[in-house]
Amino acid sequence: MKNPSLLWVFLFLSQFVMAQKNKPVGETDAQKSQRYELESLLADGMKYATMEEYQRADSVLRTALKMSPNVPAINYELARVLLKRERLDEAAIYAQKATQLSPDNTFYTIQLAEIYSQQRKYSKAAELYKDIIRKDTENAEYGLELAAVYILDEKYEEALKAYDEVEKSLGIDEDLIHQKQRIYLKLDKPNKAIDEANKLINAEPTEAQYVVELAQLLIMGKRPKEAQEQLEKALKINPDQGDARIMLAELFRQSGDNKAADQQMGQMFNNPNADIDTKMQALVGLLREAKDEATRQEVLNRAAEIVKAHPKDMRAYVVYADLLAKADRKAEARNAYMKAARINPSMYEVWGAVLQLDSDLNQLDSLIAHSEQAIETFPNQGLFWYSNGSAHLVKKHYQQAVDALEEAQKLTSENKDLQGAILAQLGDAYHGLSEYAKSDDSYEAALKIDPKNDHVLNNYSYFLSLRKDKLGRAKEMAASVVERHPTNATYLDTYAWVLYVMKDYKNARTYLEKAIESNNKVSGTIVEHYGDVLYQLGEKEKAVEQWKKAKSMGENSQQIDKKIATGQLIE
Repeated sequence: MKNPSLLWVFLFLSQFVMAQKNKPVGETDAQKSQRYELESLLADGMKYATMEEYQRADSVLRTALKMSPNVPAINYELARVLLKRERLDEAAIYAQKATQLSPDNTFYTIQLAEIYSQQRKYSKAAELYKDIIRKDTENAEYGLELAAVYILDEKYEEALKAYDEVEKSLGIDEDLIHQKQRIYLKLDKPNKAIDEANKLINAEPTEAQYVVELAQLLIMGKRPKEAQEQLEKALKINPDQGDARIMLAELFRQSGDNKAADQQMGQMFNNPNADIDTKMQALVGLLREAKDEATRQEVLNRAAEIVKAHPKDMRAYVVYADLLAKADRKAEARNAYMKAARINPSMYEVWGAVLQLDSDLNQLDSLIAHSEQAIETFPNQGLFWYSNGSAHLVKKHYQQAVDALEEAQKLTSENKDLQGAILAQLGDAYHGLSEYAKSDDSYEAALKIDPKNDHVLNNYSYFLSLRKDKLGRAKEMAASVVERHPTNATYLDTYAWVLYVMKDYKNARTYLEKAIESNNKVSGTIVEHYGDVLYQLGEKEKAVEQWKKAKSMGENSQQIDKKIATGQLIE
């Protein structure tokens, strides 16, 4: 079909040429000046329209129209601009004028018909398309537009007649046949739709997809035996036709032959030549029906078959990984995501899933390696830098942690929650590097974002107590955490240790005993702290007992052996 969207330049040139031919002999200077002005306005109007500055184009074209109201191209172009401005009724006025001035111009008529369609004046639009077709047998393709108008007007029988006329002129066309089938089905005439399907098969007898479409219609018409025959015929034409096997499997399942159904599905999923998108759709269907563990396992098995059949298709691995993750098979899911990432490293979501699973699995070396790979592809994604920094921090690679977390901080300034988490970890990492001022600043900045950040309040207060610095601030922070979490052994230990450093040994003992009583699996550090407090309270034998107990538990200070050996508190 001709492209009316490009025609307006040609229309203007045509008008210009006609104007040149029809210039009166002896054109006066005033007339010549007016003609030049008109040409300039037209050029400007079309330029603004091209630039999508429709309001300016509208203004310029109206000025041109005042100078020469009977030039059809100006009316046409102004109608086109008004359509862009969604001023439908005004556009119709100028489109009508263009058509009246040049009734044989097909493009003017088409524009007016399109406007009538948008105005829901379907009868008027239909008459215009019929007029176009009557004028020239080569315009038979406009019967498709006529049929579309009839469908909008819900005149389905008229639409079918229009399609039939197009078919007579242009021959069998797949899209046209499919449109007719949709109408027949809407009219509850499945046999007519089947007749149309047979037209396609007769025209292209080796096209298996047309046979599958016929089978679909036969199934809709409750003719399963005939549908099965057609599906088997389609598979003889093309054994790789995945749709045919899925439909055939469903027919077998409906007849109670589950073994034959499974065989068809297995052949489809395991066939490397079968369309992977068809397999994915089938997998989604199976997933919807997966109500128990057995069927969920079947879905996983089918996903594994897709991976095996399509080892170079990233989508196969992503879907398989998603299902593994849902089944809580995290290591396998992470490995499948990584295979997808190796095929196509540009999928942000895949890397995000890999890093989350590395974190869930507490596999820090993998998290470091994979986050570095993700950063290579996405150097501006702060979340990947954050993952890298977090892993380095846990591994006590403090400088690498700081480097990554500072980069993450730069790239996530709009995300306040993530900023708070980054600042909290920066506080820890700077402390590990003995950069205490930077550590304190990071913690304070994190607390401005979330004043009740328990991680920050606990670590900040504990590190201040170790440095014997700002002990009042440390006590205040540790107390607030214990108030919210009165049975948390870690928080109780931190508060007790702040009290210990402040030489409040009696209260320190109280909170350490609460910590030990609250949790049977307290750390060696807490028990060692309890021994230190007992020593300060003069209970030296009990202190040594606690130090020995702490040593057997692990997580002790470097002085634990000397404390036990000498029976003396060594700080």
